[in-house]
Amino acid sequence: MINKRISTEKILQSLADKVVAHEPIMIASAGSGLVAKLLEKSGVDCINTFSGARLRANGMGTMAMMWPILDSNQQTLNYTREDIMPALQGNAFVCACLNANDPLKDMRMVLEDCVRMGVNAVSNIGPSISYVDKDSEIFNVLTSAGITLQNEIDMLILAKEEMDMVTVGLAFTKEDAIDICRQAKPHIFCYHAGTTKGGISGYDNGSTIEQTAAETEEVYRAVRELHPSVILVGHGAAMENPVDAQYMLDNTSGHGFWTGSSTERLPIERAVTAAAKEFTSLGFTSKALA
Repeated sequence: MINKRISTEKILQSLADKVVAHEPIMIASAGSGLVAKLLEKSGVDCINTFSGARLRANGMGTMAMMWPILDSNQQTLNYTREDIMPALQGNAFVCACLNANDPLKDMRMVLEDCVRMGVNAVSNIGPSISYVDKDSEIFNVLTSAGITLQNEIDMLILAKEEMDMVTVGLAFTKEDAIDICRQAKPHIFCYHAGTTKGGISGYDNGSTIEQTAAETEEVYRAVRELHPSVILVGHGAAMENPVDAQYMLDNTSGHGFWTGSSTERLPIERAVTAAAKEFTSLGFTSKALA
């Protein structure tokens, strides 16, 4: 098999064309080849691969990737190469979400592995220190051990300036968003408003879609002042379904959205549950027994 590849130049031109045409850009995460294939067929622009999506495919919550139960980068590289790339036809580009704080890997080599398999885009959410509340003891412990946002920023700079990759910066806070966009100037920036609610492993932080949109717009305005050409997308919290995503498009100044659970975990939960219930409700008929 020879996997289809999309050049960095073509990716950036396609994104620019959509911005000019005022068409929403859609990024979606996929933890399996089947989901990736269906997302591409549906017209998604970018498919993200990361250990959180792979764990979701196994029924765990995204945040399970924060525990030392796997080599996050290796899992991302392996399933991107073996499951995702062979499933695609070259219409959607793939972005690998990497852990830039991996103490056992030279991120230049990890990025080179991505490029070799045809992945010309990278994000810093695999996982990111931005997940962790800054007023917590665990944040202080992690940063004192050298796990920092700066390592993520440095990876994005390396990928963009030296390796000609498309970069997707992501942050959970306005402060981190500003740091990323000021230094790395990623092609795309995603503001992550919090874990997507709904389903078996979702988490509801109490935010409404109105609050999610307002918080996201505040960050959009701050980063646009530093990096006017950045493509902005929103993700998470109360943005659970297409109605919510439409509200985000209508009430923020962004260029699109990033879905995770909304287009992989939640639809699978609903579809499999509904189909299985139909089968488990079947019974023998008297005619069949005769």
